[in-house]
Amino acid sequence: MRFLSFGTGTAIRPGLVLDQAQALDLRRAMELVGGEGRFDSILELVRGGQRALDAVAALLANPPDEARLELSGLALKAPLPIPEQIRDFANYEGHCLKAMQASMRLRAAGAPDPEAALERLRASGGCRLPPVWYELPLYYKGNRFAANGHEGEVVRPPFARNLDYEMELAAVIGAQGKDIPAAKAQEHIFGYTIFNDFSARDVQARWEGQFRMGPAKAKDFDGGNCFGPWIVTRDELPDPYSLEMVVRVNGEERGRACSGGAQHSFERCIEQVSRSETIHPGEIFGLGTPENGCGFESLNWLDDGDLVEIEIEGIGALRNRVVGG
Repeated sequence: MRFLSFGTGTAIRPGLVLDQAQALDLRRAMELVGGEGRFDSILELVRGGQRALDAVAALLANPPDEARLELSGLALKAPLPIPEQIRDFANYEGHCLKAMQASMRLRAAGAPDPEAALERLRASGGCRLPPVWYELPLYYKGNRFAANGHEGEVVRPPFARNLDYEMELAAVIGAQGKDIPAAKAQEHIFGYTIFNDFSARDVQARWEGQFRMGPAKAKDFDGGNCFGPWIVTRDELPDPYSLEMVVRVNGEERGRACSGGAQHSFERCIEQVSRSETIHPGEIFGLGTPENGCGFESLNWLDDGDLVEIEIEGIGALRNRVVGG
């Protein structure tokens, strides 16, 4: 099943994709059939677990016509308009190494002698991943109030000259747990979605990279965390590590990768995060950006008006346009 959120005026309602042309207003459908339970949001449905999925499955046996909607006419929002938490991991070695090299080039560019500065940075060992990266899944926490959806505009912050996209596969947590072993972590995944983690690379590399606390303002601005177009339930993607991923800018392919090859799997990420900490339904875990999944690696930035499209096999395509602030 594929669950979405759509806007009607000031309200956001939960929906379900029926086919390529139609969706179902889940709240309206439940009201019409008088079925058990009522879902006012996708987060409420995720929290409902298997009971909620069973209720939707029963509804699908004979969905009421009055609750059917044209999919193309819906204003899609982030499937979880305010996620419970956003954790974004860095799990692809090729991307991490290229991004570190690009960060050094950006920092050196502002020095009186850029070439000499770049040599000093390289000599410092900053182009190598630390041993801990290979041992543990490492992540930062994103701004859950900055979620954006399919076709949502991304307003360039005035401090972001080097605005970038990031192609990611993300998992949505569906069951609460603590101290979860990797072998049982799949049971805690509700489904998967596409994540485009827009980033101000000049802020990240030149300012925040000098003090090692992870990204902050470089990724903290309204509408910068794009998710969608919907959440695909776990049963529809039994192998999330074999999916083809493509990113295009204005229709031109910029990168292609496979979701496989991550140093740490979703299961390992869940195991690490849940150590002495409870994870909750509605949290989002981004697996990370694969090699060639962003412009940072080649210092290729987005312009106002650019349309970024990320397509992941088995899920669909997420599109967002950059507009001037």
